[in-house]
Amino acid sequence: MHSTPPPLTSHLESWDPQPVTDEDSLPAGPVAAMSTLLDLPQAAATTGDRLPPLWHWLYFLHWPAQRDLGADGHPQQGHFLPPLPHRRRMIAGGRCDITEPLRLGEPAERLTSLSSVTAKHGSTGELLFVTERRAFRQRGRTCLVEEQDIVYRSAPPTLGQREAVTAAVDGSTMPEPDGPWQLPLHPDPTLLFRFSALTANAHRIHYDAPYARNEEGYPGLVVHGPLLALLMLELVRRNAPARQVCTLRYRLRRPLFAGEHLVACGKPSDGHTELHIATHREPRHATAEVTFA
Repeated sequence: MHSTPPPLTSHLESWDPQPVTDEDSLPAGPVAAMSTLLDLPQAAATTGDRLPPLWHWLYFLHWPAQRDLGADGHPQQGHFLPPLPHRRRMIAGGRCDITEPLRLGEPAERLTSLSSVTAKHGSTGELLFVTERRAFRQRGRTCLVEEQDIVYRSAPPTLGQREAVTAAVDGSTMPEPDGPWQLPLHPDPTLLFRFSALTANAHRIHYDAPYARNEEGYPGLVVHGPLLALLMLELVRRNAPARQVCTLRYRLRRPLFAGEHLVACGKPSDGHTELHIATHREPRHATAEVTFA
């Protein structure tokens, strides 16, 4: 008989991470790099220019020593990483309230704290939902407050011993666009590699195809969830450049893979916009809602 593993919450009895403060000068380099990644004119170039919504993800990055990475490429230890055995991690979604945009080239402060920890049961077993809260300050004022929901599970020890996934990724079928705002993208391994480097993300599912198939059961390289969120918000920046985003909510629902054609779609309405990412397989891989000031 197989013994029932202890609940994930049993590993958290002494886990109580305290708030952490980080600083960043918000230099122009990451913005220039992200602009080239998306084939855009540079989004912001001089000190005082506004950062587009969610582009603060290019800053306050943490680069652990190589020896501190686990087999999956994620850090083995981290202040806000729950001490779970065989830990697997993915971003489920988040929220952001923007009082005023962050400004390029000006010192900024980020206060990160643990907002909530909730255990749930899903189709793959027990899941742990950890919500981190991040408040960003500049010029002595809180400019935006973000909450990000991260899902953790404890992978079975035999995960890497199963047969490789043989399902092929369909790179020829186009999705059906839905909405007046549309932005297509055909992500390839090079784009995913560059985005990983730009966001200090060493998770191997984004650049190591054999690992993604054999160890985590995906049919190919996984497109980053944050890239999908940024792509949805890019619709707003391109189609309503004069509107200031006040709140945004996003949810990452289904993974999609390098080589698939995707399209970001938006439906503007009075004071808000609904956004989503579609492929031929799934009309709602990711969804978001934006309200304007």
